[in-house]
Amino acid sequence: MPKRFRLAALLAAAVVALLPNTARADVTYPDPQTVTGQQIIHDPTVIRLRSGGYVAYSTGGVIGARVSADRVHWDDAGNAFAEPPSWWYEYNDTGDPWAPDISYRAGRYWLYYAVSSWGTNHSAIGVATSPTGLPGTWTDHGKVFTSETTDTWNAIDPAIVRADGRLWMSFGSYWTGIRMVELNPRTGKAVPDTTVHHLATRPDAPYAVEGPYIVKHGRHYYLFASYDACCSGVNSTYKIRVARSTKVTGPYVDSTGKPMLEGGGDLLLAGHGRYVGPGGQSVFTDRGRAWLAYHYYDAEDNGTPKLGLNKLNWTKDGWPKLS
Repeated sequence: MPKRFRLAALLAAAVVALLPNTARADVTYPDPQTVTGQQIIHDPTVIRLRSGGYVAYSTGGVIGARVSADRVHWDDAGNAFAEPPSWWYEYNDTGDPWAPDISYRAGRYWLYYAVSSWGTNHSAIGVATSPTGLPGTWTDHGKVFTSETTDTWNAIDPAIVRADGRLWMSFGSYWTGIRMVELNPRTGKAVPDTTVHHLATRPDAPYAVEGPYIVKHGRHYYLFASYDACCSGVNSTYKIRVARSTKVTGPYVDSTGKPMLEGGGDLLLAGHGRYVGPGGQSVFTDRGRAWLAYHYYDAEDNGTPKLGLNKLNWTKDGWPKLS
């Protein structure tokens, strides 16, 4: 680490030590694992396939795809779809999808994604299924949940979690933050007249929190979210925060007891060295080990967004820590 970054880390540690009521933050962030091949990605979702190997989907293209045999070397694998489903054009002129989420249940792979336009909450979340999880095998099933300009939420950045025999989808970006709805496990779509639960927000407009992902560990559910601004290369201020709850619908609180609905959240990962603005995160399991996948902007490569992977460990008091 360059001398100036070591000094910055020491100063940050001193500040944290003087603020005992500040949410826990690891200021010696680990670098991501080495990745080779096609490293460029944004908002990655990763899964280990039952057939072997890995696939990652992302924002860009018609849901861009990468494949890997070893989780280190990644190859470009085209797109999930050959062309955008026609209904996507209701939400932007180019049929551009964002922020997918892949999971496996009921003998099929499920791919959730969002379609919207920058700066509006006229948005929709869609779903597709596949027998293999590989690009070119997906069947689209249309809209799962939508938002309009009259709503106080934004239906983008979906992430699926199962809890107590029920299926849930967290989502949200700005527009008062992170929300959650229940899904019908057969169709994968929102149940009729579903309650829209509120999980996280910021006390200040524009409520810069988005990209939720929830996992269960022990008796708690952990909500990971991206805070501040993405998509500006080396000027991005993205960072990943986390809080937990004993109920999937919240309330989620950080290690100081501050609720995420009041702007709380422990700082899990922030920019350091060449790794600027980490966020757009998801979690996947590989041979019983949890991994955090995210993008960062490479300060040594003109701010190009690249794939970050770190092992997700847990402290003795049950909080996530990266290695």
